[in-house]
Amino acid sequence: MVAWNALLEVFLVSLGSAVAVVVLVGLALLGLSARAAVVDGPSRARIVPTAAAGACLVLAAAIVLAGLWVVVS
Repeated sequence: MVAWNALLEVFLVSLGSAVAVVVLVGLALLGLSARAAVVDGPSRARIVPTAAAGACLVLAAAIVLAGLWVVVS
C-alpha cells in the first residue's frame, strides 16, 4: 500500500528546495554580474552585490547540505 500523504510531502519538499536552490544561484549570478558591470565608481557599489551573491550561495549550499544530511542520517 502506498502512503500517498508521505509521497506528496516528499514531492513538495523536494520541489520547493529545488526551486529555492535555482533561484538563489540565479540571484548570486545576477549579483556577480552587477558587480562586474560597475567598473568606475565607489567601492561600495561593488561590495554590496558581491556580499549579496555570497549570501545567496551560502544559503543555497546550506539547503543542499541539509538535504544531504537528511538523506545520510
